[in-house]
Amino acid sequence: MAAKQNNEQAANRKVIGKLLLAVVAMFGFGFALVPLYDVFCAVTGLNGKTGSQVADFKNMQLDDSRTIKVEFLASLNEQMPWEFKSLQDSIIVHPGQPAKVDFIAKNKTGKDMIGQAIPSVSPGIAASYFQKTECFCFTEQLLKAGEEKVMPVLFIVDPSISEDVREITLSYTFFIKPGTEEAGSRVKTSSVSKTSANHTN
Repeated sequence: MAAKQNNEQAANRKVIGKLLLAVVAMFGFGFALVPLYDVFCAVTGLNGKTGSQVADFKNMQLDDSRTIKVEFLASLNEQMPWEFKSLQDSIIVHPGQPAKVDFIAKNKTGKDMIGQAIPSVSPGIAASYFQKTECFCFTEQLLKAGEEKVMPVLFIVDPSISEDVREITLSYTFFIKPGTEEAGSRVKTSSVSKTSANHTN
């Protein structure tokens, strides 16, 4: 009788051990999904995410038979105590035509802070055709207390993009770097800033 109970207890311990191992594995897999999903989106353009690598325009041909309107949006994470806006609401470009737009960020706090801008393109199908040669989103941005910085974006729309795409929106959201959140609680900022000036090419 005692031997039978011992065998049952041993079997139960094995089952419990396997269940705990499965829980730990599932928990770890859940964390791994987030960076994997971000990488997948950046590579494929899914969900409007754009890559963080400098594009090569050498082999692109200008398509002057059509134009695309590119609009610009600038927003801030709720904890980010900066001002952030684009100097142009929109521009008109030909596919294959290099273009430039300037954004401005200002640190409204009394301490140095670091931010990271995350880009997004809509419609999502256009993300993989929206290529950048220069962008402040490629690296973290350090702004000293009260500093204002003009940050250019150089881009080109791949001429192989579908002719059905006539408008593209490029959006940036600035996030505060972890460790500097304390300053963010002292200054209230609007979540979205946009200039009223219009500019077309």
